[in-house]
Amino acid sequence: MHPMLNIAVRAAREAGNIIARSFPHVDSLAVDTKASNDFVSDVDRMAEQAIIQLIRKHYPDHAILAEESGQLKGNEEYLWIIDPLDGTTNFLHGFPQFAVSIALQFRGKLDQAVVYDPISQDLYTASRGSGAQLNGRRIRVTNRKGLDGALLGTGFPFKSQHLMDTYLCTFKALSANTAGIRRPGSAALDLAYVAAGRMDGFWEFDLQPWDMAAGALLVMEASGKVGDFAAGEAYLQSGNVIAGNLNLFDAMHRAIKPCLPAEITH
Repeated sequence: MHPMLNIAVRAAREAGNIIARSFPHVDSLAVDTKASNDFVSDVDRMAEQAIIQLIRKHYPDHAILAEESGQLKGNEEYLWIIDPLDGTTNFLHGFPQFAVSIALQFRGKLDQAVVYDPISQDLYTASRGSGAQLNGRRIRVTNRKGLDGALLGTGFPFKSQHLMDTYLCTFKALSANTAGIRRPGSAALDLAYVAAGRMDGFWEFDLQPWDMAAGALLVMEASGKVGDFAAGEAYLQSGNVIAGNLNLFDAMHRAIKPCLPAEITH
């Protein structure tokens, strides 16, 4: 295992232990509202600090972008992108679908990734050029040829209500031709599921880099494709993402393109 991936795994497990210990006691947690439909708990903060402390211990000069702490300065050749608890709303409702997500960018390219489910203890890992794994075993995206029979994952743009009509158009376009669509509530896990072949594809609007950086590398290293709504590579910047195998990516993009305003398809 790459040394930096090893540190990411250790950090994810440490954060996951904090989350798992707190899960039976969610009713007693202090919760703040960051924005409409956007919450943060003491567990998010504790898990994030545990991750940052371990990374800083081993790589004190690296830059960090974390959901709760924001941008922490350092050598920006190395940028750690951290979501300590992706799926906070699920966590706060006792719904066991959430994950720790840690990615490392090196010179602007995703290089290492961990997504850890602290309830199932499933550990998804990837190193650039070395493939993706689930609990130490190699994973690949499915070989679904098109939308027919595909199981897709998605997320509603609940923080961006102005996108809802556009999103519902894409939902209708895709749901008419697939086996089903699931909305579990954690983009990091959704992308990990695509990488592991548990879902065929995924799309979502208006995500943050920490929601999808690790999951994106998992999909790419599992022989899949990740792109934005222009079928380009600016998904971390735009927040709009499609993921799946090469054929399914193209089919999803063709299906939703008529729904999309011109400014996000060029």
